[in-house]
Amino acid sequence: MKSRNKGTAELLAPVGDMSRLKVALEYGADAVYLSGKSLGMRAACKNFDYAELDAAVRETHARGKRVYVTLNIFPYDDDLKTVDEYLEYLDGICVDGVIVSDLGLIQRIIKRTNIPVHVSTQANVLNADTAKVYADMGAKRIVLARELSLERIKHIRDSLAGSVELECFVHGAMCISYSGRCLISAYLTGRSANRGECNQACRMRFTPEGYDEALEFVEDDGTYIFGGNDLNMIEHLGELKAAGVSSFKIEGRVKSEYYVGCIVNAYRKALSALESGKPIPLDIIAEPTKAPNRGFNTGFYYGQPTASPTSAKYCDFCGIVTEFTPDGAVVEMRNRFKTGDSLEVLSFDDRYLNKRIIVPTMTDENGNAVDDAKVPTAKYTLRGIELPLLSMLRRPTSA
Repeated sequence: MKSRNKGTAELLAPVGDMSRLKVALEYGADAVYLSGKSLGMRAACKNFDYAELDAAVRETHARGKRVYVTLNIFPYDDDLKTVDEYLEYLDGICVDGVIVSDLGLIQRIIKRTNIPVHVSTQANVLNADTAKVYADMGAKRIVLARELSLERIKHIRDSLAGSVELECFVHGAMCISYSGRCLISAYLTGRSANRGECNQACRMRFTPEGYDEALEFVEDDGTYIFGGNDLNMIEHLGELKAAGVSSFKIEGRVKSEYYVGCIVNAYRKALSALESGKPIPLDIIAEPTKAPNRGFNTGFYYGQPTASPTSAKYCDFCGIVTEFTPDGAVVEMRNRFKTGDSLEVLSFDDRYLNKRIIVPTMTDENGNAVDDAKVPTAKYTLRGIELPLLSMLRRPTSA
């Protein structure tokens, strides 16, 4: 397996199932993080059974990249009854690390397996003393709490003297609660966010009924009183690297293939520019606005977050290329499009990225001519169109 070159930053992508894994790898991730069917913080994902975990590791390693498995819920004793069997399996398929928040489980993994332990952001590592405790235990990486500034990250890095790697989030949703330790979902629905079952109540629209005090509401797409802006550090990767961060993490294991492809592609190209000493192209800086978002800020890296608009208008994900035939590109539909529509291409290949196409004559899966792709997940052949596999079509915001 190919290891990261010393001095280069790792781009770490979220993966919810095998289709997202293929997209993350193709669009430039150095590593992916995913979950098995238990002990992971995103129960809403399809996630991976044993056979799929094995297949994911094999495919990722074949490309010289790395796989980290999340075991980051806060477990009860019942959850740990079969954990040794699970750990033995993960060790056997040679996963490159496990992301863990529970102190007892961390100790168990270090004592009983050869799997590198990455301390989850859920463990709330905010200072050098705590980081040293995990380092002394044998942890290989610490995913720092999202509440830290660049200055504090640098202090932790200097205090550790290179004994462990530091990983930080660079893009995606921010949680209303302290490093994700939230009780809202459990209170409202009985589904614990700390056990992977969050119903994302903080992202929901609320109405005045049931509140004793007046709240300010707007009329456009609703009021989201708990939902903060998304983190976006695409213009500040050099500063994060200078502070001692060696792995840049994207949030979003429940997001679509389009989201994963769009954000990973943008950060891959930004990192490539950074490592070659060139400025990040403006069109790449703009790429994250084309994926679903709630507006952006820089989190706590520069102190208290500054509010930005609720959301930036983003593109509709119309379809993904699953095959190329002599007749043209086969596109699996996600949002409706028609012959004559002007669509934009998302691709890892610079020759196609942001290229506009006019949807040509199409045929459905039975070979019948159609002019309206309106059946979700159906496959349509766009006659005469050549696009790489896993390229995507999106409706530009100007359309």
